Amino acid sequence: MKAEKKFRNFKLNVNFSMDNCYCVVLGPTGAGKSLLLETIAGILKPDKGKIVIDGEDVTKLPPEKRKIGFVPQDYALFPHMNVYKNIAYGIKDKEEKRKKVEEIAEKLGIFNLLDRKPATLSGGEKQRVALARALVIQPKLILLDEPLSAVDLRTKEKLMNELKFVHSEFKIPVIHVTHSLIEAVMLADEIAIMMDGKIVEKGEAKKILLSPSKDVADFLAVSNLFKKLNEIL
Repeated sequence: MKAEKKFRNFKLNVNFSMDNCYCVVLGPTGAGKSLLLETIAGILKPDKGKIVIDGEDVTKLPPEKRKIGFVPQDYALFPHMNVYKNIAYGIKDKEEKRKKVEEIAEKLGIFNLLDRKPATLSGGEKQRVALARALVIQPKLILLDEPLSAVDLRTKEKLMNELKFVHSEFKIPVIHVTHSLIEAVMLADEIAIMMDGKIVEKGEAKKILLSPSKDVADFLAVSNLFKKLNEIL
């Protein structure tokens, strides 16, 4: 995508592309990460530029026609619907609905939750349901907005492994926005550093993290970044 979007007193000005990889957009609070996802998803329309997904210009298409799976930070599950109906919400083919929902629920380990309401689920279970709803439409792209911010540390580690599984199993490109260095280190094939509405650096994860610019190193707030990340990577 290459697009501009003014929102209140903030301006998004992004030139961004990726292949079939797991891309983590890493940046501080207020950098425009969620605005980026909402513009790609079609929730917001860019003022200039265009958005191309899998070779198709989707700039003028509504969200439901972009073939994008979007998992917002709060998961946005419908509280009055059970898990089955939440997952099935975006499926138009009534004959294939149950088969598709059960297949995706089985793969994500939530088949036994299909009759339950969101209020009875743990944070990790809610995230799996939100992922299932995003994946069941067979999207061309998955967008994850701070997907691990609402879970405890132990659950976060487990869910990071599940996100890796989702990417490798379904072969769908992922854009995951966060301010967490750990998430970037553990998940990213590529990292895009976002500041003040712009992508200031982008590339292979290890290269970006081990050879950051001064501004990026200051944001990451790691005194000896090279040594610390060599231990992790």
